[in-house]
Amino acid sequence: MSKDYYQLPTGRVAAIDAECDFPPLQDALTEPDGLIAIGGDLSVARLLKAYKRGIFPWFSEGDPLLWWSPNPRMVLFPSDLKISASLKKTLKNSQKKMQFEVRFNTAFSEVITACSQTNRTYQAGTWITQSIIDAYCNMHQAGHAICAETWVNNTLVGGCYGIKIGNMFYGESMFHHKTDASKIAFVSLVQRLKVEGVGMIDCQMNTDHLASFGAVEINRDDFANRMSDLVKGP
Repeated sequence: MSKDYYQLPTGRVAAIDAECDFPPLQDALTEPDGLIAIGGDLSVARLLKAYKRGIFPWFSEGDPLLWWSPNPRMVLFPSDLKISASLKKTLKNSQKKMQFEVRFNTAFSEVITACSQTNRTYQAGTWITQSIIDAYCNMHQAGHAICAETWVNNTLVGGCYGIKIGNMFYGESMFHHKTDASKIAFVSLVQRLKVEGVGMIDCQMNTDHLASFGAVEINRDDFANRMSDLVKGP
């Protein structure tokens, strides 16, 4: 996230505290990337309220707590998951040779911490601050945040995590210490979510990496309408 984002005219953005609700999605700034509110907290109740509205936190250490709702929105429908020929080969060979082991929800803290240490070419530093790590570990303890993990010889080498509410999943981040380890975790998680009835995976922002898995952009109104039904699922 660019530091320029924090130089926006905040008079156009809602300032909230622990008692305030989020403004309507149409109040989000068009540029950059749908900034909608500043402030509040990272309590489980606040995060659940945000995600149910299609809003997520994203900020850097030392900056205000910022909330976003971009338009358009990158999403993946589980039934549209694409697996490249090379990754299919890796998955097949891994199953035969037991190279990788995929686990779910056994090392959430380790996964989010590893994600926070991953450098990305499009983003300076990390948005996964210690306050984010603590908040999402609380979400995990409350049963709302889940992860998929890739292991080799009992060593964690890749993973991904996100928020699941009803039949809606909000992907957050992934990491790898071994080639294809994060992809294996992600594909395994998407396949599991599909079986569980999840109808849409929020990928937030458009990247070539996500597009390679079949993710597409939809407008925010379409996203909000689909999401409002899915979060009511079991």
